[in-house]
Amino acid sequence: MSHIFVTGSSDGIGLETLRQLLAAGHDVVGHARSTARAAELRAILPGVHDVLVGDLASLTQTRKLAASAAATGPFDAVIHNAGIGGGSDERTVTEDGIERIFGVNVVAPYLLTALMPRPSRLVYLTSGLESQGHVALDDLQRTARAWDGMAAYSDSKLCDVVLAFAVARRWPETLATTVDPGWIKTKLGGPDAWDDVEDGAATQVWLATSDSARARVTGHYVKRFEIQVANLEASDLAVQDGLLARLAEMTGVELPR
Repeated sequence: MSHIFVTGSSDGIGLETLRQLLAAGHDVVGHARSTARAAELRAILPGVHDVLVGDLASLTQTRKLAASAAATGPFDAVIHNAGIGGGSDERTVTEDGIERIFGVNVVAPYLLTALMPRPSRLVYLTSGLESQGHVALDDLQRTARAWDGMAAYSDSKLCDVVLAFAVARRWPETLATTVDPGWIKTKLGGPDAWDDVEDGAATQVWLATSDSARARVTGHYVKRFEIQVANLEASDLAVQDGLLARLAEMTGVELPR
């Protein structure tokens, strides 16, 4: 039995991830952005060990979430599932002045990774749209470029791959991978999606818990249990180090070596 933390687990792929982990007999801790959503999650899955609360659009709340997770851990695995889409026609910023998509999808998992005790395994969710992304280190929040919500989302999902690869390189004792769950029938995936939510959760559950040699990999991009070729920018060490440096500047927290 493993002790596992899953962010963004009050609905969608995250909720299904908790279901599958519980069904396999693991001890799981969920996460919701509000106390109301946490209560709903506890009602849906009463077997969950705990549900931690924190809005990942807030640096203050993300820091508090990291502290709560540290007190509830240590964890064998952390699955960074939480994320928001790129459907917005307007660029919006958080209370910290950070562009919202980049803040939730990239800054929050970085900050949680940097502040929480290192687990044995880390899994970061990405998207197939990472292939269309670009890491503009001088304009990560799209202040200089014309706003394009889907492009911002694609960029953020590429940054998640870069983050996973950078963590795998910096922390060789931790298995760090990134997963494309597919185009899943959830609120984020939308009505035209064709992949079932069960399939969307299965690969990250496998990577977080399996003792198979195929699952015990690090620094890889995985879809449907198979290693895929990621956007080439993700393997660029200068891009990895540059993103970590920018995130450290934005949060005031460096990734421990």
